[in-house]
Amino acid sequence: MKSILVASLLATATAFMSPPTPRSLPPLHANELEIGVTAPLGVFDPLNQLVLFPEKFERRRAVERKHGRISMVAVVGMLVHNAGIELPGYLSPSNDLKFSDIPDGFAGLFSVPTLGLLQIFLVAGFFEGGIWPASNYSGDYGTGYLGKTLEGEELKFKLDMELNQGRAAMLGITGAMIQEGIQGETLAEHIANANDSIFGPAHGAILIPGII
Repeated sequence: MKSILVASLLATATAFMSPPTPRSLPPLHANELEIGVTAPLGVFDPLNQLVLFPEKFERRRAVERKHGRISMVAVVGMLVHNAGIELPGYLSPSNDLKFSDIPDGFAGLFSVPTLGLLQIFLVAGFFEGGIWPASNYSGDYGTGYLGKTLEGEELKFKLDMELNQGRAAMLGITGAMIQEGIQGETLAEHIANANDSIFGPAHGAILIPGII
């Protein structure tokens, strides 16, 4: 779950930046509002924000998209790290600290040298301020989908899929962090201890070797 650390710092880097406001916001078009509107929820706006503050829609959509992308990276990184896959070599040769020495989960935050955390923060700020500027509310940074340029219904399908998977990833990584904070176990430890199984100790069952 070291990726949680990186994702948190990426989000923190954007949080301390004053939100850039374009000189003029384009009017809301039907196709913009339809992105991410899928069954069964349809338009999910319980606080009626679209009606009360329509001029803020672009920024909120941009924030949702960006946080979803960060969360998807965090979830993938969490699964990779919990599978025991680590980068080779040293994170900090001067401290004789290898990448494999950094524990998964929240404990990793206290194992990365201060200068390492600062580097992550500065790189995130560099990308946020220059390469992929926060003032670009479209979310299109010219990279395309694996080199493809999509249009029409195919583009709508991909944008819907990105937003919905980003929403699921935000819930997933938040749940993983809360679960670790409550139980003190990373995802791998949680599964290894059979806490997700109805036959596991979390449900008061006794594991019998050779049977379960």
